[in-house]
Amino acid sequence: MKKSAWFLETRPQFLLLAVLLVLHAAGLAFWKTGPIDVVRLVLCIVGLVLLHASVNVLNDWHDWDKTGIDKETPRTPFSGGSGLLPAGVMTAKAALGLGIGTLAAGCAIGFYLVWDTLQAYGTPWPLLIIGVIGALSVVLYTPLLTKIGVGEVFAGLGLGLLPIVGVYYVLTGTLDTAAWVSGIPAFLLTYNLLLINEFPDVEADAKGGRRHMVVLLGKKGARWLYAGAEIGTYIAIVAGVVAGILTPWALLGLVAGFFAFQAIRGAMTGYDSMETIVPAMGANVASCLGTNALLAIGYLVAGLVK
Repeated sequence: MKKSAWFLETRPQFLLLAVLLVLHAAGLAFWKTGPIDVVRLVLCIVGLVLLHASVNVLNDWHDWDKTGIDKETPRTPFSGGSGLLPAGVMTAKAALGLGIGTLAAGCAIGFYLVWDTLQAYGTPWPLLIIGVIGALSVVLYTPLLTKIGVGEVFAGLGLGLLPIVGVYYVLTGTLDTAAWVSGIPAFLLTYNLLLINEFPDVEADAKGGRRHMVVLLGKKGARWLYAGAEIGTYIAIVAGVVAGILTPWALLGLVAGFFAFQAIRGAMTGYDSMETIVPAMGANVASCLGTNALLAIGYLVAGLVK
């Protein structure tokens, strides 16, 4: 097996989300408190990337070796797994080992940061609670959470709201209201990242025992949920600014609404067409990554000009 297969199995093209979430939180911390600890920032990035990689790999392993979902799932550039296990490039045993290894490494960094926050701020409990929820989300996402209708919610927490709040705490030692408010769009964007990617997989997922929102609501109903969450993302940003919790520079995130509009239009009109839903999935990725990146930039600018 080629060494590159280990890297490709983590689905590296999607790991940028973890990096941008940390930068989003770091920009917020810079605006609120000034210069940040670069070592802690790097550890947060590496730790979250490892945990994101772990859930990707464990999902692939489970869908191939346990339920067989990936034997029937139509692969797209944004869904359907890495494709390495169905192609025989990597064995299920190797994927399981990789998933456990990245999980262990990510958790090790997390435990170090918990210890570090204890030394720096006197209490590790906020970060420890956030870390435990995040780790459980990685382990339970595929075998349990996707089967009881809450997979999207825990994805939004584990790769959205909680990283914003957790990284902010690591860098500042506080649980500021601004972190929770800025975490709302991050939550909704990741929620929708999972939701729209489930449209092409709904038949295979239902056979494999999954009960996510597209299975429960059907494609026609789930498109409205998707549109509502996407619109809610940008309403949350505006509301945070109007309430004086977020800097007006956070409105820079609204620029990515251009991609969100394209994604909503594709989901609403082409929810049952692979030719239409795949471009909508691409626009959705752009809105998710773009909004987090622009929020990070907005906070950075706000910190520099205040």
